[in-house]
Amino acid sequence: MGHGQAPDAPRLLLVEDDRELGAMLLDVLGDEGYAVDLANDGQRGLHLGLSRQYDVLVIDRRLPVLDGLDLLGRLRSRAVRAPALVLTAMGTVRDRVDGLDAGADDYLVKPFVLDELSARLRALCRRAGGSGDVLRIGSGWLHVGDREVELADGERIALAAREFSLLWVLAAHPGIVHSRAELRRRVFQEAPASSIVDTYVYYLRRKLGRHVVRTVRGLGYCLGTM
Repeated sequence: MGHGQAPDAPRLLLVEDDRELGAMLLDVLGDEGYAVDLANDGQRGLHLGLSRQYDVLVIDRRLPVLDGLDLLGRLRSRAVRAPALVLTAMGTVRDRVDGLDAGADDYLVKPFVLDELSARLRALCRRAGGSGDVLRIGSGWLHVGDREVELADGERIALAAREFSLLWVLAAHPGIVHSRAELRRRVFQEAPASSIVDTYVYYLRRKLGRHVVRTVRGLGYCLGTM
């Protein structure tokens, strides 16, 4: 973390395996007022991202141990909602789409100009100060920080951690059908039972109504309505 930062400095997680670039960004971003933690591989980035609170994430696409998009997907599946900027040497449209689908909020291709990186980070921090802590679910809302669903009549229903993670993945991509294998990978990585996704879909329907998760026969599940 940068030295001499103000107590309310925005906290930034930087995951970059190029040690020279990482050290340079650590100094530059620290000088710009961020309190920066630097991780040199995806596994360390995952540990920091799950154990500490950050205002913004900067993640390299190609990382040792754990790929940057896999890292970001795992953070998102555990309800880490800090806005994320992905750095990459791969700048094709397909690469950018893959990054955004994995949960990135912005994408910057290497080599980049430091002023542009700084401007994009400021924009992400401003956006995070808005209403990004809730997601729409039909006539209700999913409150990220509280792990609760607010119904149309104002009633709030608390969700268990895995229930919340599963519903968040579906609500973050409304209209997208997720296969059971994908949901198991993103939400239940350590679970041995192949039926774990179906079990938690049942739990969500029992709490929120049978239509909250829609089954797409032969394909998987997508967000429904309440």
